Amino acid sequence: MYLFRKDLKAKKPVNITVPNRKIKMGLNESALDFFPELRSAFLEKMEKVHLNRYFNEITQELYSKLSRYAGVDKSELAFGNGADEMLYYIFTAVREDENSFALSLAPSYFDYKSYSGAVGLKIKFLSLETNFDFDVERFLAISKDKNCKLLILCNPNNPTGNLLDEKKIIKILESTSKPVMIDETYFEFSQKSFADEINKFSNLIIVRSFSKSFSAAGLRFGYLISTEKNINELKKVMTIFHLNLMTQTLVTVMLDYKDLFWQYNRKILKEKKRMLQEMNKVGKVTAHPSATNFIAFNTNGESEAFFEFLMENNIAIRPVWHHPILRDHLRVTISDKNDNDLFLKKMRIFFATSNQHSSS
Repeated sequence: MYLFRKDLKAKKPVNITVPNRKIKMGLNESALDFFPELRSAFLEKMEKVHLNRYFNEITQELYSKLSRYAGVDKSELAFGNGADEMLYYIFTAVREDENSFALSLAPSYFDYKSYSGAVGLKIKFLSLETNFDFDVERFLAISKDKNCKLLILCNPNNPTGNLLDEKKIIKILESTSKPVMIDETYFEFSQKSFADEINKFSNLIIVRSFSKSFSAAGLRFGYLISTEKNINELKKVMTIFHLNLMTQTLVTVMLDYKDLFWQYNRKILKEKKRMLQEMNKVGKVTAHPSATNFIAFNTNGESEAFFEFLMENNIAIRPVWHHPILRDHLRVTISDKNDNDLFLKKMRIFFATSNQHSSS
C-alpha cells in the first residue's frame, strides 16, 4: 500500500545537480566571504540571544531593520529560510486542488517547477520570445483559466538576465485579481523593484533573498513583501519557528554593515560590464546584456565542448541550453577579478583553437 499523496509516486525528490569545481561560477554566488569582518559584531550580539529559548527580542529588531531596508512596514514582511522556502509557502497557500496550476514564463528559475510540484501545484509555462520579451496578451489569456491560481514573473529573469517590460508587468497587475508573484532575487543589481506598488496592487507578492547581493547563499535567508492582509494569510501556512535565532541575529548585523555589500556589488557590476565587453570580442560568442550578477551567452554550436573544456580546467559554469530559446547557451556568474580573468583567458584559448579547427 502506498502511504503518501498519490502524485508523489511518480515524482523524484527535489534535488540540485549542478557542476562543481574549484572555480565556482555556476550558481550566481558571491565570491565575498563577509563573515570574518562581521564576526566580532555577530558574536557580541549573540551574547544576548539565548538559543535555549524560542523567543528573543532579536526577531523584532530584524523586522525593524528589514522594514527600513525594504521601505515597507513591518506588517508587510515575512521572512524564512531563503527565497525557496518563501516560494514553497506561496505555492502551498494558493493550491486549491489537484487541478490548480501556477503560470510562469520560460525559461525562468528552474525550481519554480520543483517546489510547485512538491506541494501538488501544477505549473504551466509561456515561452519567451527570441529577444527574451513575452506576449503579455497570451500570458493573460492563460491566466484566465479558473484553475490558474498564481502568476509568476521573475524580474530580472533568471537565467536570461534581462528585466521584463515594466509596462507589461503593470498591465498584468491591473488585469487580474489573482496573486502575482514577482521574484526580485536580483533586484539589488538591477535597482528595479515593485515594492512601492504593494498598496496599489493588493494582489502583488514580492520574493527576495540575501543569497546573491548579500553574499549569503549558505545562510538561507529570504523574505516576502506584500500587503499586511496577504502576509497574514501566508503566515497561516508557515511553521511558527521556521527561522532560527542565530540566522536572525546575523542578518541584523549584515543590515548594519550593508555598505560593505554595496561596495562589493559595485565591483561586481563594474566587472560585469568588462566581462560583457571582453566576451563579445571572442569569435563565436554572443553575450547578452544582464541586470543581474551573471551573463548568459551563446557559443554558436560550441557550448557543450566549451563547458567540458572549462570543467577540465577546474571552472564550473551553468548549462542553460535545456529550453529552445536558450539552445546552445551557457551562464557564467560574475566573480572576483582573478576568477573572471581566468575564465576569459580560457575562453580565448578555447575559441582560438576552435576557430583554427573550423577554418582548416
